Amino acid sequence: MEATEQIDQYIDNLDDWRGKTLASVRKAILAADPEITEEWKWMGSPVWARFGNLVVGNAHKDKVKLTFAHGAALPDPEKIFNNGFGGKVWRSIDIFQGDNINECALQDLVRAAIAYNQAKSKAG
Repeated sequence: MEATEQIDQYIDNLDDWRGKTLASVRKAILAADPEITEEWKWMGSPVWARFGNLVVGNAHKDKVKLTFAHGAALPDPEKIFNNGFGGKVWRSIDIFQGDNINECALQDLVRAAIAYNQAKSKAG
């Protein structure tokens, strides 16, 4: 099964607000850049990638979590990161029921993550 189909199935199996939320952020992430690919990693996690991993999306019991692989290195002028500040690499956005996500700010973060990955791949 292709990663996109696995992600479709993952979202379809979430028959509450988390499925709708994950479907919505997935659409926003993919709209940020037409070259983003979808992957299925770590025993059941949707991953969006370009020049390396960008963001992992997971549904938890009480939230949808978007974890940016190099979030600590990304500009976040809209302050949508709300978790992971104790670490030196990743940052995440925890979305709870009823939260509204700023899609433009999310797409800006995704584009910044792409630029970060691309610069890192050229430097290596």
